[in-house]
Amino acid sequence: SLGLAARYVSGYLLTRPPPGQPKLVGADASHAWAELWCTEQGWLALDPTNAVPAGPDHVTLAWGRDYADVAPLRGVLRGGGVATLRVGVAVEPV
Repeated sequence: SLGLAARYVSGYLLTRPPPGQPKLVGADASHAWAELWCTEQGWLALDPTNAVPAGPDHVTLAWGRDYADVAPLRGVLRGGGVATLRVGVAVEPV
């Protein structure tokens, strides 16, 4: 560990990339990236999955220490039933 302040960020990516740009991995589902604190610049967002800085195409929903801090759905299911969750998201610029 380098002792750097960092946080886990959860959110979404634009569903359709700008013209001439590739569609990023994770564009059709929830996605996560990291932010690193720099004293002179504040939080710097990095998307290691796509090897790019996280920018305006990354829509932040929550941040925390890890996935458990920002899970989109949490709870307890009691009984013998089966639970499923299906989510569809289209992220478009406005």
